[in-house]
Amino acid sequence: MSTPLTPVITEHWDHPDLFTLEGYRRTGGYTALAKALSMDPDAIIGTVKDSGLRGRGGAGFPTGLKWSFVPQGDGKPHYLVVNADESEPGACKDVPIMIANPHALVEGVIITSFAIRANHAFIYIRGEVPEAIRRVANAVREAEAAGLIGTNILGSGFDLKITVHSGAGAYICGEETALLDSLEGYRGQPRLKPPFPAVAGLYASPTVVNNVETITNIPWIVNNGADWFRQFGTEKSPGFKVFAVSGHVRRPGIYEAPLGITMRELLDYAGGMREGSEVKFWIPGGSSVPMLTAEHLDVPLTYEAMAEIGTMLGTGTPMVFDQTVSVVKAVTRWLEFYKHESCGKCTPCREGTYWITGVLQRFEEGRGTDPDLDLLNELCSQIMGRSFCALGDAAATPFPAAVKLFRDEFLTATTTPVDESFDPARSYVFTADALEGVNA
Repeated sequence: MSTPLTPVITEHWDHPDLFTLEGYRRTGGYTALAKALSMDPDAIIGTVKDSGLRGRGGAGFPTGLKWSFVPQGDGKPHYLVVNADESEPGACKDVPIMIANPHALVEGVIITSFAIRANHAFIYIRGEVPEAIRRVANAVREAEAAGLIGTNILGSGFDLKITVHSGAGAYICGEETALLDSLEGYRGQPRLKPPFPAVAGLYASPTVVNNVETITNIPWIVNNGADWFRQFGTEKSPGFKVFAVSGHVRRPGIYEAPLGITMRELLDYAGGMREGSEVKFWIPGGSSVPMLTAEHLDVPLTYEAMAEIGTMLGTGTPMVFDQTVSVVKAVTRWLEFYKHESCGKCTPCREGTYWITGVLQRFEEGRGTDPDLDLLNELCSQIMGRSFCALGDAAATPFPAAVKLFRDEFLTATTTPVDESFDPARSYVFTADALEGVNA
């Protein structure tokens, strides 16, 4: 392999007690916290800025810059909210992190809260993953008992409360402002921005919302420094990434590698395609990013390289599909998901997803025509950039790329062979077996 795996977050996942405080401390856990509490909070923000860490939830916004937007000395309480509502079809990397190494997340939460001067942090976890909720809640309890959370942490004078909150299973609550509404006890619906959460977030106070994987990187950056982090990846996409590879590969699972690795290399680590299969299309980061084909397997998996070819890195959870999958059926299932999960607050998303799925059904039944393809492109263009949140954009993304690459298949949909045993709308389910041999 030209690009070796870089197990950092996943390095000790083979330790059976890593999820406990004792097991985590044996691997050097909470040493970064002690170091961070001896630093100036602004120095921590500066280190994260210098590291170039970008949000691992999909948007890729610079993390340190996001932290710096929080106004200081404003007399208001500050909050940290961890978005653990992982529910993008095909995405499954935050749940394994919380199950295998919850204390790394908790340590990152404490350090981040100290840096942004927050005395209350929330970890919002999707309700369908009770094992992750139990693991994180237990880690918080262990840390509290050890004096790592609470009053005057390690004699620093810093106080922090961490609340683990279980969501009710709404995809829309993965959008940061809808998540904040849900935390406040309201129906999860996106807010109009501005104001942004950094100024008026939870309880109308300055709030930072970060993804699980983003926060889990923090202890290693604090311990080893920005230059160490930048030795991985590229100039614009520094660091390493927890990739979750799923689909028609021999060994689906978690592979931690530097940003800039190619999909062809990740495929090799995943054992290649299953017997008799070849790559038909693949998606680099969840169903809300435009699909690619085999000709893109050698493009570096970075934020900038993916943008150059018209897609996004997204969550960095590639799904790979072989020749048995109907593009028409896959896109239709994804759009049905977005239609079902639309909160209904804004017209473009609420009505647009209804119309798109209705027209797509014609193609699935073999009744679609060229004018229908033009109609679908028009519908997608009317949604893109016009909805309250990114769910509308996500719904408008799969079809234009699919018809650009597989136009003929839409017009001959009924002749496409289909593997009925594989459901592309279902996220990859993490199991212990999937980790066997990974990062060995």
